[in-house]
Amino acid sequence: MRVRSPAWSFALGLLLLAGCRGGFPPAGPVALIESSLVFQPTQYPQGDWAPAGLAYEDVHFTAEDGTRLHGWYCPHPRPRAVVLLCHGNAGNITDWAGVLRHLNRDHGLAVMTFDYRGYGRSEGEPDEEGILKDARAARAWLARRTGVAERDVVLMGRSLGGAVAIDLAAKDGTRGLILESTFTSLPEVAGEQVAWLPFRLLMRNQLNSLKKIPRYHGPLLLSHGDADSLIPFEQSQRLFAAANEPKHFVRIPGGDHNDPQTPEYCRALDGFITALRR
Repeated sequence: MRVRSPAWSFALGLLLLAGCRGGFPPAGPVALIESSLVFQPTQYPQGDWAPAGLAYEDVHFTAEDGTRLHGWYCPHPRPRAVVLLCHGNAGNITDWAGVLRHLNRDHGLAVMTFDYRGYGRSEGEPDEEGILKDARAARAWLARRTGVAERDVVLMGRSLGGAVAIDLAAKDGTRGLILESTFTSLPEVAGEQVAWLPFRLLMRNQLNSLKKIPRYHGPLLLSHGDADSLIPFEQSQRLFAAANEPKHFVRIPGGDHNDPQTPEYCRALDGFITALRR
């Protein structure tokens, strides 16, 4: 979850406290501020929409509620797996061109990423319910395009996207679940910064992955940097402890939230994909 403002949680805490005292309604200023801090989209035309060296198809599809969405699909002639990548809370899919290229070329994957509503070329405004619908619609499109069952699509999510992937995996299952630098829940991320406010009661967006992950029964690969300054390393450890076997955890020594993955992780990812084919 890339956050542009380092003081986001402190500002949110003050505004939430003001809301409690002032009695702001759920759709009032406090909710709008929370949404703007949790979801930080970059909308089209910002970004590099013609990245060099990336072979992709423009994808247009519709969520259950009629919201028009956009993504990129990178086909592979002999894919080792079909992967849906759920990105973080900031930017848009153009920030993920390098990751798509790496997954497609180096790991032999047919991979798709998409923009949540309100991001990039996707319509609408993001909220918890909406982005979960978006992921479900993206997976359905990818399954149709590749001719695989929806539950055979491997789910991959980083930061905020990890919570989105966990929701799909917990409800419907998946061939494999790959999580990078994700959290237990949004209120717990906020509570790490402002411990004196009851975020569990005040935040509308919850994304409670710790509650959901025990309902997923399948292979799991989870990685996290142990110097993450945004999402504490301990949160991934708790998620991992709550998850069912088979599972594998990769610790990124000295890794901060937006640092690139290490060669050790890439080897683990390659082995994870190989194991899914057995």
